[in-house]
Amino acid sequence: MAARRRRRIAWWLRGLALVALLAYLPGFQASHSGGLVEVERWFDHPVVLLGAAVVLTVASAVIELEFRTRWSQLGCAAALVALGAVGLPIGFLSFVLGGDGRAVDRKADPNHPDHVLTVTDTAFSIDPVYHVELLTGSGWSARHWDLGVWEEGDGRGYFKSADWSGPDRITVTTEKETTVFTLDPLSGRPSEPRVGQR
Repeated sequence: MAARRRRRIAWWLRGLALVALLAYLPGFQASHSGGLVEVERWFDHPVVLLGAAVVLTVASAVIELEFRTRWSQLGCAAALVALGAVGLPIGFLSFVLGGDGRAVDRKADPNHPDHVLTVTDTAFSIDPVYHVELLTGSGWSARHWDLGVWEEGDGRGYFKSADWSGPDRITVTTEKETTVFTLDPLSGRPSEPRVGQR
């Protein structure tokens, strides 16, 4: 009876691990350019969701298996200690270094208030790394479009600004070049960038 109950609990834990994994997949997909902003915000948490899936799977194995011999108990304890030694630092570093970065600038398109240009400093060090993104739409249909990342050591010079330079047009200016994106007037999807020297 006890073995059957342990097996049932183990399968419930594996089912919960599968739910955590399946919940992460739409968030991972939404984190790419063109993805839904709200889906990314709610489900793109790999450390929490994938970590929960791993912990639940390991817990299901520990609950289901019988560790009657001393060697099997020592082996299980060593595996759990190794898993904790690897998992805890990863979780701590993702908590400390994670996040969306520091917002630097946010500008709405004068012609389309539902098109917003954002600049975020995503650097983990002193030297800034600017991530430029376009948000289109609102609510659950809002999408984000990655326009690029600009940093000091990439040969383009210092990042200066990202601005609305005309109707459905964005210009990103650095010390040495300008990058222009044209937006589709209906969907807001940006075109391939046109790069010119300053």
